[in-house]
Amino acid sequence: MVNLKGWMMILELHQQGLSVSAIAERTGHDRKTVRKMIERGLVVPKYASRTPRPTLLGPYESYLRERVAAWPELSGVRLLRELRERGYAGGVTQLNDFLRVARPPVVAPFEVRFETPAGRQAQVDFAHFMVEFTEQPGVQHRVWLFAIVLGHSRYLWAQYVLHQDLGTVLRCHMLAFEHFGGAPHEILYDRMKTAVLGEAGDDTGIVYNAKLIGLGAHYGFKPRACKAYRAKTKGKIERPFRYVRANFFLARSFANLDDLNRQLRMWLDTVANARLHGSTGRVVAEHFAAERASLKALPAGRFDAVLRTERRVSHEGMVSVGGNLYSVPDGTIKRVLDVETTADCVRIHDGHRLVAVHALLHGRRQRSLLPGHRQPRRSSTAPEVEKPLLVQPPGHSVARRGLEIYAAVAERLGAASRATTGAAR
Repeated sequence: MVNLKGWMMILELHQQGLSVSAIAERTGHDRKTVRKMIERGLVVPKYASRTPRPTLLGPYESYLRERVAAWPELSGVRLLRELRERGYAGGVTQLNDFLRVARPPVVAPFEVRFETPAGRQAQVDFAHFMVEFTEQPGVQHRVWLFAIVLGHSRYLWAQYVLHQDLGTVLRCHMLAFEHFGGAPHEILYDRMKTAVLGEAGDDTGIVYNAKLIGLGAHYGFKPRACKAYRAKTKGKIERPFRYVRANFFLARSFANLDDLNRQLRMWLDTVANARLHGSTGRVVAEHFAAERASLKALPAGRFDAVLRTERRVSHEGMVSVGGNLYSVPDGTIKRVLDVETTADCVRIHDGHRLVAVHALLHGRRQRSLLPGHRQPRRSSTAPEVEKPLLVQPPGHSVARRGLEIYAAVAERLGAASRATTGAAR
């Protein structure tokens, strides 16, 4: 009997030109056997199919097929529980192996790209970045990228900020609209807290921040929240974040936040918005130029939203707003003041009296000290200024006397008073 290995050796020696006798001598087989193997050539051996062994799951296979045919979403854990109730004593591994074959295949539909008309929609979101500025080596800063992309042309406007608060969100909207030269008809938001407060319990829908509603009324857009846990709903803004990180942010150095935004603006103008977009097949900036006419015209003035809070005055005469310090004038009596924050300024009130108006600081740990808020104090080491000589008119001069004279006068007055008191008794 020649096994497969010996058979292949006979054929290989035959291809090398050895005679039947030489092959028989080298392999130890009879010459008739060698000749027979050469004549037949290499034939793939056929093995009899193995009879499947009975399994513990066998009696339940028809039941499982019926269940997954009617309910393909039933999980293996659920079906295992049902089989246990019917007496199944096997494990979950062979059940899952069977379900992979028996469960009907799920054909996922192709994604349908959702395109919006010109000027119709924009998408807004934040993404966080960690950066080490060259002005502060060794210190990691968390910064946030506010980005808004127009759904039709894919034109992108973005800016790095240090806060995600409502004032920053409103200010970035206004800066973006001024850059666009108009506003879209609606803006799609992820469920960020500064935009979406939650859902109403009475099935009236999404509850939006009142200031965002006011911003939309001022510029003529309608806020709209994307569905929860549906990242694909805002894919037009999610993809640019990955694009910004990979194509701009990585492997660059930045002196500070202003330098970071300056380089970002240049990259947006020369790279991101100057490229041929893969989905639209058009240059983004040229596509945006055609879309701009469909945006809503800007109103005459900026939106002046007021965020009112209470802040305590420090021992240095400063109030803290958004991580920055703003001065109040000397003589301010109240320790707790009302502070109004807009997109551009900080107004500080002492009761009904406006005591200070500061330009809004956009960084952290900065100080705004207005002129006139601190009166200069004379140093103890400063030389005394010679006082002018006061000349009194005649009859108004007071002679200088020694202290002993005043002591004698006091003693005499005291003796006279004691004598008067004794006489009265």
